[in-house]
Amino acid sequence: MEIIDSIILGIIQGLTEFLPVSSSGHLELGKAILGDTSVPEESLLFTVVLHFATALSTIVVFRKDILEIISGLFKFKKNEETLFSFKIIISMIPAVIVGLFFEEQLEQLFGGNITFVGFMLIITAILLWLADKAKNTLKPVSTSNAFIIGIAQAIAMLPGISRSGATISTSVLLGNDKTKAARFSFLMVIPLIFGKIAKDLLSGDLNFSSENSIPIIVGFIAAFISGLFACTWMISLVKKSKLTYFAVYCILVGILAISFGFIK
Repeated sequence: MEIIDSIILGIIQGLTEFLPVSSSGHLELGKAILGDTSVPEESLLFTVVLHFATALSTIVVFRKDILEIISGLFKFKKNEETLFSFKIIISMIPAVIVGLFFEEQLEQLFGGNITFVGFMLIITAILLWLADKAKNTLKPVSTSNAFIIGIAQAIAMLPGISRSGATISTSVLLGNDKTKAARFSFLMVIPLIFGKIAKDLLSGDLNFSSENSIPIIVGFIAAFISGLFACTWMISLVKKSKLTYFAVYCILVGILAISFGFIK
């Protein structure tokens, strides 16, 4: 992989992991446009590194929240932090089930099926539009809400369905406060990303060679920096109810992807 390609894909991952436009879908589109010829093992390693970078950027942005949650857990008593941690665990259940039992079926959808990505982006656009029209409340995320949002996160494992878009939209449509919905959406994915990285490392599926080190490092830095910007920006946008702009963008990119898929 060329260094310029790794920078472009790193920026795409960093921005689209938090903006509601589907990072997996855009990475597939980016690889198709750039003519990615890396073998599956190298491609998997690069994707894992980029997700690790965006997970770290989330930790940096929400460092105070995470420290409060951790300190609350070590107090061994029921409080707001331990309850929030329990909700995070509940939200992970659907994605863990899908990841364990349907991993092979999911991987088949990441083989450059641009047409499928296009249709999923249009579904993402509909969710964003509906969420933007919803009335904002002060309602926090409940335990039952956490599980439903978790189902949305599991569905967002499909390329083209935005994880942040699906989870924030679902949370807002359930009547939750938009700022709290964004916070929950970004924090709930951290354990899943690190769990996925640990699983891939233990399975031996990741293939690292010194030849790939520079593009991987450059891609990591690009994803981390752009992720910091996108995460902070997205929180501000959700507060101001600006999701419709992303809905329009997803429709346009979805139509282009479908057209590109038919031409290809």
